[in-house]
Amino acid sequence: MTRTRSFLTATFVALGATLAMSGCAVTSGQSSVGQYVDDTTITTRVKTRMAEDPQVSAMRIQVKTLNGTVQLSGFATSQAEKDKAGAMAAAVPDVKSVRNDIVVRSPSN
Repeated sequence: MTRTRSFLTATFVALGATLAMSGCAVTSGQSSVGQYVDDTTITTRVKTRMAEDPQVSAMRIQVKTLNGTVQLSGFATSQAEKDKAGAMAAAVPDVKSVRNDIVVRSPSN
C-alpha cells in the first residue's frame, strides 16, 4: 500500500512539473490559451465517456479537439460502435461539431 501511494505521489509530482514547465502553449490554429484549455477539457470528457461505456473501446479510438470540433479516429468493430462514439462526442458540452473518421473493421482483422 505504501509503495503504491509513493508511486502515485511521484507520478503526480512529475506530471505537475511537466505541465508547469511546458506552460500553456497555444498550438497552431487555436486562438487563445483559454481555447486550448477548453479543447483539452472537451477531449477529456469525450475520452471519459468512452472509457465508461462497455460498447465503445476507448483504447482503439483516438480523440482530438480543435476549436470545439472533435475528431474521432481509430477502429471500431461495428458500425454501431462507430455511431455511438460519434453520438457520445456530440453530447459533450461545448462540442461544436464531430468529425467521425473511425474505420469499421471486424475483430479478426
